[in-house]
Amino acid sequence: MSALQDKLKGNWNIVKGELKQQYGELTDDDLTYEEGKEDELLGKIQKKTGKTKAEVKDFIDSI
Repeated sequence: MSALQDKLKGNWNIVKGELKQQYGELTDDDLTYEEGKEDELLGKIQKKTGKTKAEVKDFIDSI
């Protein structure tokens, strides 16, 4: 399991709240976490925010 997967699985409510504060355009539907579908989630966030996948990962890692 990657560090990103650990962070998403263990602290998802915190990460979700921080993402919504940083990127107000994200909705609960955009931020539905399903174990094993981390790349799909990052893709949704990336598409909605216009950020790169690396930028999204870096933001999540900083939380």
